[in-house]
Formats: sequence, structure tokens, C-alpha cells
Amino acid sequence: MYTPPVGFHFKVEVQGLSPSEDGDTRFTDVGGLSVDIATEEVPEGGENRFVQRYPVRAKFPDLVLKRGLMKQSAIWDWVRQCIENLDIKPHNVIVTLLNEQREPLMTWRIVGAYPVKWSVSDFNASANAYVVESLQLAYQYFTLDKA
Repeated sequence: MYTPPVGFHFKVEVQGLSPSEDGDTRFTDVGGLSVDIATEEVPEGGENRFVQRYPVRAKFPDLVLKRGLMKQSAIWDWVRQCIENLDIKPHNVIVTLLNEQREPLMTWRIVGAYPVKWSVSDFNASANAYVVESLQLAYQYFTLDKA
């Protein structure tokens, strides 16, 4: 019987940035791995029951990565360079879903990603929670490899 894979066993790599020993790429959440096909509506003369819809291009939402707040990391340096200095240097990002033996099941190769938003979770004295930083990346497209 087939059992679907669990969604909590994955890894994230930012190509071109060397991760530090303190868990620079250990994200707790990955969101935005989806694609939509945009369509163009064209009314057809004499046909009033419906409008023709034709595919135009694929649309990819922003990739959202979350992790515990890190004071120093190669990814944070990249984000600051892009957002504060507008020195945009896109990098490819690889998100890999892993099995129980840490072997790849599926790999999403995100092409041309760059930061468009960085945020930190709210501070709340009555909550017992870690501070979480969220990184939003725009990108061109992704490809999907299956093991």
C-alpha cells in the first residue's frame, strides 16, 4: 500500500551561498511551490453562451521560507545586499523532499530567485515562542525532478 511522504522532512539550498555551520539553511517552513496558467479571454462573434479562454503563460507565486531568527548568516547578508542596496543578485534555490533515509524523493529547482520581502514575527511577552524570520523570494520558474 502506498503511503504519501511526510511534509516535515526536507532541505533547502541556496546555490552560490555557502551555508554556515550554525544551520543557515535550516528552514522550518517552505511555501509557494505552485504554478498557475494565466489565460486570455477572447469573445467569439456570434457565440454568446461562453467566452473562449486561451493559455498565455505560467505564473509562479513568491517562495516563502521561514526559520528561527539568525543574527548572522550568508542568506541574511544576501537579503540585506538586495533590499538595502538594491544590488539584486539572483540565486537558484533547491528544495528537496526527503524520505526516512534522508534520500531525495522530489526536488524543486527554483530558478533566478531574489528577495522581495523580509519580516520577523511579532514580539509578545505573554507567548512562549521563538522569533521567526520570513523570507519572500520572487523567481522566474521552477522545475520538478522525481527520484
